[in-house]
Amino acid sequence: MRIIAGEFRSRLLLTPGDAETVRPMPDRVKESLFGLLRGHCEGAAVFDAFSGTGTLGLEAISRGAARCVFVERDRHAASLLQRNIDTLGVGDRCEVVVGDALGPGALARCPRPVRLAFFDPPYPLVREPLGFRRVMVQLAAVIDRLTDDGFAVLRTPWPMWVESAADAATPEPPRRRERRRKERHRDRRREHIAPDMTEDEEIDEIAEPAAPAAGPPKPERLEVSLALPNAKGPETHVYHGMAIHLYMRAATPA
Repeated sequence: MRIIAGEFRSRLLLTPGDAETVRPMPDRVKESLFGLLRGHCEGAAVFDAFSGTGTLGLEAISRGAARCVFVERDRHAASLLQRNIDTLGVGDRCEVVVGDALGPGALARCPRPVRLAFFDPPYPLVREPLGFRRVMVQLAAVIDRLTDDGFAVLRTPWPMWVESAADAATPEPPRRRERRRKERHRDRRREHIAPDMTEDEEIDEIAEPAAPAAGPPKPERLEVSLALPNAKGPETHVYHGMAIHLYMRAATPA
């Protein structure tokens, strides 16, 4: 990965060798995003949640941001992020927080006010109902801290839905033969019972098979709203299988 523009244009950034630890934003999408944010980086305070190795926050620093707080839970990614910061010589403008981007500690370190906030959570997290709710709650809390001209940016898979296991249907109990039917079969077939077979064994042999056991519930895709009560937006930009959502703080009622 590389920085696209600004003071450190074309500088390469360290990233993990696998796609499991971080999921860097493609250059063309990052370039499009920062085109939308043109004029908002200079002198800005930035919050980069789920920062990985810092591709978004360091891009903002390269474009003139005054300060960026990075939050990354994975220690290996955070170590590479710190090395990227040291290589660029911007340690005086950067703070790395190793921890949960959705926890109260991360929120406490978010600049107040903040002009740009990036949320790039793992896709599996936002596919889970609880994970999606946690992301949106933290995003709303950060939006409360935005400047009047600030933006919060959320990246999600697209189309956006959460996956929930459908409630398992209650399996039907095994079919039970009514006493009259059992007696009717006994009377009808008494003379045909094999010598070495009892009546009950013969009736069990002709019994209807029990209903098959219910399998595991199939996952269900549920539509979700990306709107927040304290925010204007989202303004959504779709790039094949991903989307970028931009929010601004809603005006406080007079």
